[in-house]
Amino acid sequence: MTTPGADEVPGKRPLVERRLHPITPLRRAWAPVAVLIGWAVHDPDQAQRQLTRLTTTTLLVALAVLIPAAALYGFLTWWFTHFAVTETELRIRTGLVFRRTAHIRLERIQAVDITQPLLARVAGVAKLKLDVIGTDKKDELSFLGEGEARALRAELLARAAGFAPETAHEVGEAPSRELLRVPPRVLAVSLLLTGATWGTLVAAFVVPSVLWLTTHSLWTVLATGVPLLGAAGASSVGRFVTEYDWTVGESPDGLRIDHGLLDRTHETVPPGRVQTVRIVEPLLWRRWKSPAPAGDGSGGGWVRVELDVAGSSNSVLVPVAPRAVAEAIVARVLPGVTVPPPSALSPAPRRARRCVPLWWRGYGLAVSDGVFAAREGLLRRSLSLVPHAKVQSVRLAQGPWQRLWRVADVHVDTGAGKTVTARLRDAQEAAELLRGQAERSRTGRKDARPDRWMVS
Repeated sequence: MTTPGADEVPGKRPLVERRLHPITPLRRAWAPVAVLIGWAVHDPDQAQRQLTRLTTTTLLVALAVLIPAAALYGFLTWWFTHFAVTETELRIRTGLVFRRTAHIRLERIQAVDITQPLLARVAGVAKLKLDVIGTDKKDELSFLGEGEARALRAELLARAAGFAPETAHEVGEAPSRELLRVPPRVLAVSLLLTGATWGTLVAAFVVPSVLWLTTHSLWTVLATGVPLLGAAGASSVGRFVTEYDWTVGESPDGLRIDHGLLDRTHETVPPGRVQTVRIVEPLLWRRWKSPAPAGDGSGGGWVRVELDVAGSSNSVLVPVAPRAVAEAIVARVLPGVTVPPPSALSPAPRRARRCVPLWWRGYGLAVSDGVFAAREGLLRRSLSLVPHAKVQSVRLAQGPWQRLWRVADVHVDTGAGKTVTARLRDAQEAAELLRGQAERSRTGRKDARPDRWMVS
């Protein structure tokens, strides 16, 4: 459905406002019902007393009023919600009583993701979520027809890349080439080989058992056991459902990520805006040998690749893959960067064991022309890669005990609000690293590619 905009400019393309999918009122009609349910959960005793006072006739009358009122609310919120793509922005007008207009400038769009909850997939609709620079909360359009959502996403990316409004509709969705697909069997085995999965499962059964033996209180056991079971499910079954059929594809507008068993999500890693890449190696994954998920025959220990993207919720790039395959994908996220091998990381000096016994062996550092790479962790290793162009500030920290043993920490702050630390470096090396990193960051920003969509 379309309605003519009220602020058309003579001589320019007329502003066309569009509405969401007609199925949207069914989703929004639940809001009044949710308010009542929230009140009942917040004060169950009062809710029970009120229900006992109601007669059957009163209850039927209340339902006869509530259901049409909820339907009317859903319809009106849908009717008063419009969106339009102007010359420079995406404009979203919402609100039944209090009107709100969001002006999203196209050049500030970081990512445009499509998500489809299970019922939305059945109905053939989808949510369009937008990551915008400088905002913490995502703006979204829910729901749109699946085809309309993909077409609008392609138009927004084309407009953000600088295409004229007249040609943006013709650009269409950029083609994608598959780089990686994680088989369900590989994902399931990787979760079984993760210590966190077994740790939460053991805690979910051991802690309630101990509490029952010591307190014999059913409420205490339930209050403790239910959250622990939820955490165990989230770290095992929840992750499997979320990361099921994880696919990474390469396209001109960034890396495409599709995943999900019940709720299907289609995300994009914006080009040039990745602040940090982490390669995580759990203990049991390092010795695991298997064919690559991509089927190219390469083996090696498994790793997980995580991301920090400024203003975006994208946090996982690869849930599990052989190291060689993961490094090839990292090379596409950070063009021109080679992941340093373990042998290239310089360890902390031996006197650092006076500050952190045993665990000092897990720290390492490598600085190349492209990235600042710091490793930490002995059982669960994590190698963080920060492109020099993304470094916002560099700090040196040294406590009294560290001064005694002539070691120091070097902190590198990124644009995503995160910090990567090279721990327990030699004090003189840390001072030189502080000066050198500031210079590398300045030259890196000068040589960095522009952070624009579809820029070759």
